[in-house]
Amino acid sequence: MRITAVGGYEEVGRNMTAIKIGGDTIIVEMGIRLDRVMVHEDTDISKMGKSELASKGIIPDDSVVRGDVKAIILTHGHLDHIGAVTILAKKYKNAPIIGTRFTTELIKKEQNFGRLKNPVHTLDTGDILQITPEIGIEFVRMTHSIPHTAMLVVHTKEGKLVYANDFKLDDTPVIGEPPDYRRIKELGSEGIKCMIVETTRVLDGGRTPSEKIAEILVRDNLKKSDPEKGLIVTTFSSQIARIKSITEAASAIGRTPVLLGRSMEKYVGLAEKTEILNLPEDAHLYGAPDAIRKSLKTISDDGREKYLLIVTGHQGEPDALLSKISLRKLAYKIKKDDQVIFSATVIPNPINVANRYSLETKLRLQGARIFKDVHVSGHAYREDHSDLLKMLQPEKIIPCHGDLKMLTSYVELAEDHGYQFNRDIFLLRNGQSVTT
Repeated sequence: MRITAVGGYEEVGRNMTAIKIGGDTIIVEMGIRLDRVMVHEDTDISKMGKSELASKGIIPDDSVVRGDVKAIILTHGHLDHIGAVTILAKKYKNAPIIGTRFTTELIKKEQNFGRLKNPVHTLDTGDILQITPEIGIEFVRMTHSIPHTAMLVVHTKEGKLVYANDFKLDDTPVIGEPPDYRRIKELGSEGIKCMIVETTRVLDGGRTPSEKIAEILVRDNLKKSDPEKGLIVTTFSSQIARIKSITEAASAIGRTPVLLGRSMEKYVGLAEKTEILNLPEDAHLYGAPDAIRKSLKTISDDGREKYLLIVTGHQGEPDALLSKISLRKLAYKIKKDDQVIFSATVIPNPINVANRYSLETKLRLQGARIFKDVHVSGHAYREDHSDLLKMLQPEKIIPCHGDLKMLTSYVELAEDHGYQFNRDIFLLRNGQSVTT
């Protein structure tokens, strides 16, 4: 197996890996780098050309891919894993795009999906699909911060490769089932030749808290909110389990949940269509700008204390809805002691940190009370990584989806488990390859 790091091996995001067995290749993920030009869930990059996107470092440089590409495999629906599919996949028009149902449905909603010639196939977790006589793929049920996340297993005559990017080990998820520990341990006993694994939160000690903890935090914060004041929650549109918790907590305190934003409409609407989510009967969902403006005027006229707004903009993105509210561009204006809950942490890059600081400052100057970090991560912490290593016991390891500090921290973790750098564990830069 020849593994080529196309993107995501020296940064968080822009994930793409090529795995070549003999003359055949499969590509895993085609993501974008969200922080490069402040792209986020509400940003439409469809009007930007491939050369512009590549020159700005937003999409991976796939010129390093070798072999006859037989399939494009997507493990889940976050933009840093699927955001470049409609830009790059047309180069491999005979290669089917394969993912779980929520993931493939998201791809079909992308702006330029109609231009792709690639067939799209849905593969359920627990199933194995033979790509070629020599290559089979299997999706193993895993938990993360978006529905239908899978851990990929590539079955070849050279041995099995596991691709675990992204994941957390959540035994009490709010939506879906826990990871398939039985199959993971079974794979470990069968033997794993190589594991490619994310490193995004490996610097954090202990285990990642369950999404059930976030549900409790949301419920506790909303229950204690002032019933006579405005109430806004901002979170990831793709975090369907969190949105379930927020909308149910809103109904429990007698407020009508109103979800606003283009990406809210995309992700939440799809979650309803695929029967992953059932919104409360009184909930409202608006994505079009005119509909958002009208709904905010209605809320302002009718009485803000009756509603809970769930909006985009938790990173302080200048063109997201919460920033527009903070700039007083809409009918809904922040008033003294209105409550703004951030059910998301700041993604740690300088632009996000600066934008979030600016947003919080504007909100505070207008009298808002701010509640931060009502959130748990969707990524594995250090001891989760240790647990996965113990279950799978791979012969070789390639860390990914992180900056140099994250990648080297994973190397240290693996060394604690008896692996040796440059013999059993390899650090790759984008564009580099290793044969295992």
